[in-house]
Amino acid sequence: MTGPTITGTGGSPYNILVNLAKLGVSIPLHAAGLVGKDSFGEFILTDCKKHKIDTKFLTVSSGAPTSYTDVMTESKGGNRTFFHNQGSNAIWEGADLDFSKTKAKLFHLGYLLLMETLDGPDNKYGTKAAKLLAAAQSAGLKTSIDTVSEDSDRFESVITPALKYTDYCILNEIEAGKITGFKIRMDDGKLDTVALRHAAGALLQLGVGELVVIHFPEGGFVRTRKGEDVLQSSLRVPAKDIVGAAGAGDAFCTGMLLGLHESWELKKCLETAVCAAAACLSHASCTGGMKSLRSIQALASKYKYRPKLEKDL
Repeated sequence: MTGPTITGTGGSPYNILVNLAKLGVSIPLHAAGLVGKDSFGEFILTDCKKHKIDTKFLTVSSGAPTSYTDVMTESKGGNRTFFHNQGSNAIWEGADLDFSKTKAKLFHLGYLLLMETLDGPDNKYGTKAAKLLAAAQSAGLKTSIDTVSEDSDRFESVITPALKYTDYCILNEIEAGKITGFKIRMDDGKLDTVALRHAAGALLQLGVGELVVIHFPEGGFVRTRKGEDVLQSSLRVPAKDIVGAAGAGDAFCTGMLLGLHESWELKKCLETAVCAAAACLSHASCTGGMKSLRSIQALASKYKYRPKLEKDL
């Protein structure tokens, strides 16, 4: 094993918050969760302050260490392997969150499958995560979720109950396939856009309120409950410009959620999402490659989009 070692922050909500701060958007940002009473916890609190992220709902606990992940990235191509310790994320259940006291418009929860308590059962809602999402919706917030790609049979028991309390479901093609049972890649590795659309439709049938977004290296796809479909190719980032892919999915999610928060057209949301993902590839850490909104949108002119994934959608 060779190459530099970088210490940085990570995790779906955290990456999205930092990305939004670096994009320079004028949206109040609030972190919620649990960190340990340790150096990593202090690092996170300091980083939040640096990026003007409110930490009123980010609690420090001596009951467990701060969650961490060791990410091993191939020097050529950016493929990653993750070694994760749930730490304090395993015991957080969001009991200290009071959605009635926030002016936020959106509550994003992630990663499902990596939070032992929230992934646990609830007699009324199915899971404790579903209960938390329901509370956010009841207070008038839009909700979004993200999960992790793992080789297990837990997707139905953990993810499915949360879908009926989710307005925006944003997943990659592996996760969407695991939940719905659709094989989104053909045997030769190519994307099956018919199965892709079936999977998005199935997620809506499982209860997602407004729209499903499925992202993949080739781009991203949105299907809304109103029946609108939008397919967007990713940027042609040359291998020489790819330093790492850690956080690329969260960068995509950042661009998508920003657009939804600002009520952009879906095409612009997806274009911004793939540009944000491309920006992320320029750095080994999860958020180090993010720049201003104008800078990342300019990457579309620099790299150009890949060919359309379908001739006529």
